[in-house]
Order: sequence, then structure tokens, then C-alpha cells
Amino acid sequence: MRQEISELHQSLKTTMIYVTHDQVEAMTMADKIVVLNAGRIEQVGSPLELYHSPRNLFVAGFIGSPKMNFITGAEAAKHGCTTLGVRPEHLEVTADGPWQGVIGLAEHLGSDTFLKVTAEGVGELTVRVQGERGLHHGQTIRLTPPADKLYRFDANGMAMGGTA
Repeated sequence: MRQEISELHQSLKTTMIYVTHDQVEAMTMADKIVVLNAGRIEQVGSPLELYHSPRNLFVAGFIGSPKMNFITGAEAAKHGCTTLGVRPEHLEVTADGPWQGVIGLAEHLGSDTFLKVTAEGVGELTVRVQGERGLHHGQTIRLTPPADKLYRFDANGMAMGGTA
């Protein structure tokens, strides 16, 4: 259905408004997205603008699949914010990463592996790694969050400028 609607949009060469609660539909079909929250506009932009530069926690948690990890407490404070965000696909499994955790669930999908990791002092994280990595339930791993892929949010949930 997404393909048919997208093809219709291209062939008609006209403005279309499509309302959906499915962020995958919004990301794959839209030239521009208006993210609403309780009837209030949170952010307007292209799919990739919203993905790379979410204005607040609501947009950051809505755009992306799986959704962004949010970290609070001491770990966020180390980065000068109230909430630290990192996307599952940006976390790297490394030999000497600063975050150590135990895999609670490993979903092996062929092209991707999704991990649910409980990291000490950080909390539960979703991690997306490419392909089959041989990672399994109960295994202890270390994670590295690239500094240029961290999102910082203040006490009001608004994005803070600069890298963490």
C-alpha cells in the first residue's frame, strides 16, 4: 500500500496530506513530516532532518525504529544533560567500551541482530548490530556510544546543542 500511494503521489505531482501514527510510514512516504503530540506541533521537517536533529524527547522517541534509547541519572549528568539519547544502530559492540552489560535477549534476524542489554549504571539498552555477530543471551559485552552520535536533552525535554 505504501508503494502504491507513493507512486500515485509521484504520478499526480501534487501535494498530498497523509495522516498516520506509524512512523515507518511517515519516514518512507513523506517529503515533510509534521510531528503532532496531543494536537500540538512538536517539529516539522524532512524525515532525515527529524531523525538527525530531533527538537525534543518526544520527536527523538517517535522517529527511528527501534526507538532511541534514553539514559538518565549519573550517566546523563556526565554528559551535562538530564537525558542522554543514543540510537540502537549507533551503539558499537567493542572490546573496551565504557559501558558493560549483559545481553538479556538476542534477536537474530539475518541482516541485523537486535540485543536487549542491561548495562551497569546506564539501564536497559536496545542495540542494533549488522548481520550475525554470534552474540547470545547471558553474554557480557562492552558498548561504545560514539560521542558524535549522542543526543542531549535538558530538564524540559528539549534538545541541547553540541555533542555530548
